[in-house]
Amino acid sequence: MKIIYRKQSGFTLVETLLTIFIFGLLMMGTTLMIKDIFGVSEQQNGILSNTNQATIISSTFVNELRNATYGADGSYPINQAGDNQIIFFSTAPKVNGTISKVRYYISNNTLYKGITNPAGSPLSYVGQNENITTLSTQMSMGANPLFYYYDGSYDGNGNPLGQPININVVRFVKINLIVLKKITATSNGTFTVTAGTSVRNLKDNLGN
Repeated sequence: MKIIYRKQSGFTLVETLLTIFIFGLLMMGTTLMIKDIFGVSEQQNGILSNTNQATIISSTFVNELRNATYGADGSYPINQAGDNQIIFFSTAPKVNGTISKVRYYISNNTLYKGITNPAGSPLSYVGQNENITTLSTQMSMGANPLFYYYDGSYDGNGNPLGQPININVVRFVKINLIVLKKITATSNGTFTVTAGTSVRNLKDNLGN
């Protein structure tokens, strides 16, 4: 009688451990790949968010300044023209149909906007509360001015007026936003959004 011994199929301990090791490496690689994909996506979303925010800020500023007019108390349309702060009067904020005193300024790389509405009889802005809104905490201006001013000869070319600015000759203003890209938490990369407008109630030989 012939006895046939069949070899048992299955994994040895070494084979099992090797399989587990290879599987672990594959899982680790997949996890890192997914993390990188989502990380890049998050960075891109952050850049787009900052870009859109800066575009909205510049567009709103242009609209408000374009509609600058004499204040409710008779003040000149442009009240102050600094490198990092501008104050003017405008109907654009549309606060109860009045002429608002609008202030844009930057402090510690944070851009703010203040709105003051007149009250009393006669109407006055003095002593009234200023409603301040934080527009962006992602500025990276360095020594660069936030605002540039031009006189009536400006045709799209030429140097801006130097400080101190004579507000009576200002006809065109640019806002220059230098914003962090925030690709990573420690990133120093920036992009720039620039927009400008003439003041309709002051323009002479400028276009629209």
